[in-house]
Amino acid sequence: MSTGQRVVVVGTTGSGKTTLARQLSERLAFPHVELDALHWEADWQEAPDPIFRERTARALEGERWVVDGNYSQVRDIVWSRAETIVWLDYPLPVILGRLLVRTARRVATREELWSGNRERLSNQFGKHSLFLWAVKTQPRHRRDYPAFFQQPEYAHLRVVHLRSPEETARWLANVPQAVEPA
Repeated sequence: MSTGQRVVVVGTTGSGKTTLARQLSERLAFPHVELDALHWEADWQEAPDPIFRERTARALEGERWVVDGNYSQVRDIVWSRAETIVWLDYPLPVILGRLLVRTARRVATREELWSGNRERLSNQFGKHSLFLWAVKTQPRHRRDYPAFFQQPEYAHLRVVHLRSPEETARWLANVPQAVEPA
């Protein structure tokens, strides 16, 4: 099953977008572009939209790539060039479980994310909580993505709708691996 040359992985925070995009990038031998890395600046400051859009456009100048992220500010740039969208549409308990494991690991190891940012336990409570964000956005994605996929400007996209980690693993196993030159 062909993915095409330009693939976007979308889904609710914690669903595994970046993990799948990295795996797909390695399998296809395409560059991986993480939109979070283009969006977040030091001290968790968001890049101004014009800068974020310029960074995104530059990152997608090549003919082959795998992108992960849901940013509406750059959807027109990303989706208009993409050939395939992989939508990780998992049940909320799966997402929250994955998010808990990921967040605990990142907090415990003080893993650096983008621009020197690190997740802190204190950030998981209150209005900036990734858990609250997941609860808020998962129903919205389920409502909005099918409508986006029907819009004429995105009619060219092949949509792969994956509803469980097991389904995703089976799909990924069937993506042809790039043949390394001899």
